[in-house]
This record gives sequence, C-alpha cells and structure tokens, in this order.
Amino acid sequence: MSLTMTQPIIRRLPAQTVNRIAAGEVVERPASVVKELVENALDAGATRIDIVADSGGLTRLLIEDNGKGMSAEELGLCIERHATSKLPLGEDGQDDLLNIATMGFRGEALPSIGSIARLSIISQARGAGDAWSVSVEGGQVSEVAPVAPLGRPGTRIEVRDLFYATPARLKFLKSERAENLGISDVVKRLAMSRPDVGFFLVQDGRKRLSIAAESGDDAEAHKARMTAVIGADFGANALEVDQVREGVRVTGFASLPTYSRGNAMHQYLFVNGRPVRDKLLGGAVRGAYQDFLARDRHPVVALNVELPTSQVDVNVHPAKAEVRFRDAGLVRGLIVGALRHALAGAGHRASTTVAGHALGAVRPEGYRPPQGLQYQASAHSALWGRMPEPHQPGVFEPGMSARIERDETPGYAPGVAEGMEAAPQAPAPDWPLGTARAQLHETYVIAQTADGIVIVDQHAAHERLVYERMKTMLAQTGVQRQRLLVPEIVDLEEAEAQRLLDRSHELAELGLVIESFGAGSIAVRETPALLKKLNVQGLIRDLADDLAEYDQALALKEKLEDVVGTMACHGSVRAGRRLNGEEMNALLREMEATPHSGQCNHGRPTYVELKLADIERLFGRR
Repeated sequence: MSLTMTQPIIRRLPAQTVNRIAAGEVVERPASVVKELVENALDAGATRIDIVADSGGLTRLLIEDNGKGMSAEELGLCIERHATSKLPLGEDGQDDLLNIATMGFRGEALPSIGSIARLSIISQARGAGDAWSVSVEGGQVSEVAPVAPLGRPGTRIEVRDLFYATPARLKFLKSERAENLGISDVVKRLAMSRPDVGFFLVQDGRKRLSIAAESGDDAEAHKARMTAVIGADFGANALEVDQVREGVRVTGFASLPTYSRGNAMHQYLFVNGRPVRDKLLGGAVRGAYQDFLARDRHPVVALNVELPTSQVDVNVHPAKAEVRFRDAGLVRGLIVGALRHALAGAGHRASTTVAGHALGAVRPEGYRPPQGLQYQASAHSALWGRMPEPHQPGVFEPGMSARIERDETPGYAPGVAEGMEAAPQAPAPDWPLGTARAQLHETYVIAQTADGIVIVDQHAAHERLVYERMKTMLAQTGVQRQRLLVPEIVDLEEAEAQRLLDRSHELAELGLVIESFGAGSIAVRETPALLKKLNVQGLIRDLADDLAEYDQALALKEKLEDVVGTMACHGSVRAGRRLNGEEMNALLREMEATPHSGQCNHGRPTYVELKLADIERLFGRR
C-alpha cells in the first residue's frame, strides 16, 4: 500500500487572512469603524471631531480631528497589527494590561479596517510644518509619503468601500437607515462621555449632530451635554446621581419614573468614561427602578462608574464594549443605592412632560382660536364653589375608604346662584400640591396652587401611598413564610444551583428558604406566605436565570411586589368614592410627604399640574 502526500494539518495563516479574521471581531458594521476611529481621536487629545458618513458609512466614512497628530514614522507603525502607543509599562518593564486609562490599547483597529476596505490616513504632528499620508487597500500597504500640510495639527482618516474585500459580510448588514442610526448612536454615546470635546456629524450631506465643547463645572457640563444629546425634556426631568463607596463613584443623571421609554436604548452607561453595554450595569438600573416602572418601560439614564483601573478589566473583547469588575457586587449595589437615593429625594415630583401630554391631548399643537372670538369674563362666570377650609392635615388612612363609602357630603358646594355675589375665599397656603377645591366624577381631585391647578387621580395616588406603607411594614417585620409539608425538589445545572445557594440568605429574607439536595438539585422548604398559588419549579428556574443575567433575584421580588401592589390596589380609595374637603386635603398632604407619590406602581403619573400660563394658552389668551 502506497502512502500519498497530504496537506499539513496545521499551517500558518498569511498576515492578510489574520487581519481579516480580526476585522470580523473589531469591525462588525460601519458604526464599529466610527467608534474605533473616534476613540483614537479622543486618545490623541482632540477637542473637535468631525464625522462624515455616506450611504450608511458603506461607501465613505471620514473622521477628522485636531489632536496631536502623527509623524512619518508613527504613521507607518499605526497600520501594523498590535502596534500602539497607549499601553502603559508596569514597574517590571512589561506591558500593564490591568491599568488601562485610554480608550484604545490593542492596536488592531487600523490594520483590521485596512484589510477589508480602502483606508487613507493624512496626519500632521503638533509642532511640525509638514504632513504625511499612507493608504491601505484590502491589506496592501502603500509607502508613507509627504502631502500638503493640513494647516493645523491633527489626523484625517477616510474609509471607502467598507467590506469590499469581504463581500459576504455585506449580506449581514442592515438597511442604510439602520446603519446611519447605528453611527448616530455611537457618536452620541461618545459625545456624552466627553463634554469637553465638540462633535459634528454629517450623514448623506445633512447635519445630524452639532455639539460644541462644553465648559465650566463638570456636573453642569455633563448635564448640558446630556440635554444637548437626549433633549431638553431630559434636562428638566433628570435627577442628579453622585454616590461614593469604597473608592468607587457613580455620577450622572437619571430620569423620573414618569419620564420613561419603551426600550433601553436611551440608557447610556460608562466605566471610567468608556461607553459600555454591560449586563451587570443594565441589571442594576432595572433593579433600582423595578418598584416604579412596569416591565415594558425603561428609564432614561446616563451614568458613569469611576473606579481604579486595577479594579476593572476592559480587555474582555476586541470591541471593548464589555468589562469585568473585580468586585461586581459592590458596583451593582452602589448603582442601585445611588439611583434609589436620587428617586427618594425627588419626593412626589412627577415629570414635567405630563402636563404637555395632557395639553396635547386636549388641543392639537399649533391650534389658534378663530379670529373675532371674544372672551367676556364676568364676576359670575366660571366661579368655583366654596370648599370648607381644611383643618390641620391628618393622615389619609387606608381604612378611610369605608367611611367615605357612607359619606354623602358633596365634595364642593353646588355654586353661586344667579345674581348673587360670591363669598371671597381665603388665600390658599403655599403647599406644593395646593388646596383641594373640588372633586370631579368622584374620581379626580382638583386643587388650586399658587400659580395653577393640580388634577389628582385619587385611586392611583392612594394606591401608591398604601403601597409605600406596606413596603415599610415588610421591611420592618420581614416577609412571612409558610413551610411546605413536602419539600419541593428542583433539578438544575450545577452552576445554576450553586448561584442560588450562594444567595440563599438573600432569598430567605424574601421568604424563600432553600438548601442543597445533592449535585445540581435544590430543596425548597419554605415559600413567601403572600404567594398563595406558587409554581415553585418555575420560580426557581426564573431566579436562576435572573442571577445568571442580572445577578439579582428579580423574579421573586417582582412576584412579591405584584402581590403587594394588588393588595394596595384593593385597599385604596376607589374611583367613584365621594370625598369631602378634609379627606381630599389629607390625601394631598400625604402625597407631599411620601416619596415616589408622583407616579403609581407602574410609572404612570398620579397627578397633572397645569400652570396658569398653560391654561391661558388653552383659551387663546397667550
């Protein structure tokens, strides 16, 4: 039997193939190119970055900065794989991968881009009078050559025909519109991380973003940048976050629960100024708001976690969008605590957009009253009836609903008879939610403030108050447990079972007592008494998934909160109950004293405030 020559099993790949493989990790889509090149500009000390994208970035991308630029020698090195100026050296003279303070450090972006596109770079070093250029087409590198000076220090990078060398990748891209949105999102995130830098984005000849560099105090500059990127409404409804614990600091801004969105795209998270998409951080934000928003609503947040570089690993993935914390529990707990502290400080405050939405529902935007329409106000037109002045504000007890059900006293006087003078009303005290003046349809309380009116949904408001009381009681007395006659055995993977057992103490505080029952099995001995009909198997599996994805026992907390919310709903003043003046004012005073009373348990507003100017615009007076 003769032996035939076969191809070697192991062979070295050519540099061009290696670069294309690396490009598959670094350059996923045009937005990835923009991210890498803008991060390079930031590392170069740029204070202005211009980005131009045509056809979703596929035909042309241009990034120009005013950073320190590169010399001819540096320009020739920058397109070589794993060549970088950013990786610091440790005390032992070795590259220190645990103390990375720059946006980039791997030295992969430019050679990866050049291997799959037509890349040209022109750069002029600071203090130099000449400029140099180099180009790479499908991995083929040209010589570094002198070109006309740029007129200032900085770098100009142009990328044409992205993925022309790997046409199969083009089939996996989205539409031009989707790619343009991806580029815009990347630029916005980077712009939010650096308010001291101006960002200017042009897509298909149209200006999409034009934000000058901010100056002044850090907090003010960041808020101004957030407002410029997200919108003025966010600035008006943002709560400042600033907490420190054990050398880790969380700063930024978070929205009121009533200012929320239908997805998490408007959550901007940063670690030492680096934009990241991290499950732990996203789960912490969700955990902080889980008491205030329905599962399909998401807050708008912009948070930066600052910690020593040795406490975080950014060398997890070539795209550098994921990080790993040395003490993940500390970071998660700090974010949750900081957000809840900010939300508690907001008191009964609700989003300023609520009034705008209400006015928009009443009258289309841009409406103007017909010409010639005259308003004739008299002493007898649109007069409020007299309300009994409230006594010392009391507490609006949950049990009051029984008394209200029997109370047939009208919420306000029937009005002034024709031709009679209205009795003057005493001036309203300067309470944030005003003084109750009427009840409409036995559902809505109308209160008069110093400069407008407040309309309160009595059921939603009281439901929140009862819910907060019940939460306080649970925190003081703990969740009551009931012992199962026969322990429920749940079979899981060993890793899932261990994650649950590691958090058994936390679960016991929530009323769920578990213990090991052999490799990969959990024995459930006690469950929360509030959860009458409980699918133990499903709950345990949901908890295992929550701990794997968010490092939080969200499923159990949400089930308990659903039950408490239902109990609060049934124990609250229902719509259709007639209230007297003292009861309405007691409701308003307790709302003012209770945190989070501006929204119900699902993030909907409990009241709408209209200023006099808003009301005057409704009637064409402004």
